[in-house]
Amino acid sequence: MFTPMAPAAAPRLAEIGSRSTPLFSDSQRFEHLDELLAAGPFDAVILDGTGEYTSTLLYSLRKHASYRLKLIYASSTDPRAQALADGPAPAARAVIDQQYQQWQQRHELFNRGRAPEGIDAQLLAYLWLRAPGKLLAVRDARSPQHHVYPLLDAMADGPVNGQVWIANLTQRNLIQSTELIDRIRLCKQCGSGHLNYIDVCVECNCLDIQRQPSMHCFTCGHIGPQGEFLKDGALLCPNCLTRLRHIGTDYDRPLENYHCNGCKAFFVDADVEARCLDCGTHHQPDELLMREIHHYQLSENALLVARQGLEEARHEYFSRLAMVGMNTFKTLLNWQIELIQRHKAPSFVLLGMRFRNLGSTLERLGPQRGHALLDSLIERIQEVIRDTDRCTRTSEEHLWLLLMHTDQVGLRLVTERLNRISELFRGQRPARHPAAHHRLHRAP
Repeated sequence: MFTPMAPAAAPRLAEIGSRSTPLFSDSQRFEHLDELLAAGPFDAVILDGTGEYTSTLLYSLRKHASYRLKLIYASSTDPRAQALADGPAPAARAVIDQQYQQWQQRHELFNRGRAPEGIDAQLLAYLWLRAPGKLLAVRDARSPQHHVYPLLDAMADGPVNGQVWIANLTQRNLIQSTELIDRIRLCKQCGSGHLNYIDVCVECNCLDIQRQPSMHCFTCGHIGPQGEFLKDGALLCPNCLTRLRHIGTDYDRPLENYHCNGCKAFFVDADVEARCLDCGTHHQPDELLMREIHHYQLSENALLVARQGLEEARHEYFSRLAMVGMNTFKTLLNWQIELIQRHKAPSFVLLGMRFRNLGSTLERLGPQRGHALLDSLIERIQEVIRDTDRCTRTSEEHLWLLLMHTDQVGLRLVTERLNRISELFRGQRPARHPAAHHRLHRAP
């Protein structure tokens, strides 16, 4: 269990660096990381250094169990530091106190008070405490894939494949992209991005090629390097010995400017081949694996999961409604619209539902009554939709239904049944009870 903390208590503040005087009078100052760790856990830490050393300190603190989730401030502009820190230290101590109080409140709410166990839970906890948080990618020439996620590396107990981890969290709808920052190509054999692109002969794939001006004799059709046509300062075809005086009449210069020293072929443009520097595999460029690199933050689903409990997330209530991701839902919707525009059929209904104050109501009711309410809610919605219908969530309170092959009669029945859902919320909170609102969109 998380240790409860008094909201009014001021955070214990530590500073590490070479500054002669502390930034705040009540903070405790250390020169080295070992001294800080020996002094016991602090609630917040300020690093006054810059550059790679500060990034190393940050990484070491995030690896340490006592500081993995804590507030750590650093002014360094190094990308690794920005990926691990909570920004520069505020100038006023009151701002730190306020940020710590918010951190503390979210800390006690996360996972219903249970401590995060495992890499996924610790990452969710870190981002939840800074909701929606930032999971930043950083360029790293030492990495086989050119980018790393320092926060992921710090959370893991050993080496991990960050890209695989990211893909898994994305598929589970726990994180979502905030920005596309790069697009890389990887070896299809080993997944490395350490590739060398080289020009090779189009005939024999030989590497020994060179750009060389060539000439074409109109008399006999011979093509060869320009040097073979030069003799005693004049142009003479080495094949038929015709004297070449006028370009365009006696000869021309073909587009083939490359010459292969292996097979002696001439060609216009060389083929491009990608060779992996790690495993040595040769590829055509279109055979390489393409991967996009993104920055991420918590998804709306993860915000709900973090508060309701990670164990409950394994059997998430709304997943019983044939849920799909937002992008998949948009694709299905666009497809239905295109069918309507071209064939005037089949009709469908796009239905939006908002459960106002759902999150606060579940918190107030507690686990037992809250889960009973959710069970009833899902059962009612399941009565409305069919196996062929699809749903998605755009926020904690918003649910969208795509009802296939639904006409005017079906629309009326759906509306009547959905209107009964509001009965579930009546009496839960007389002063400001939540309600289920719906908005219908019918295709023409």
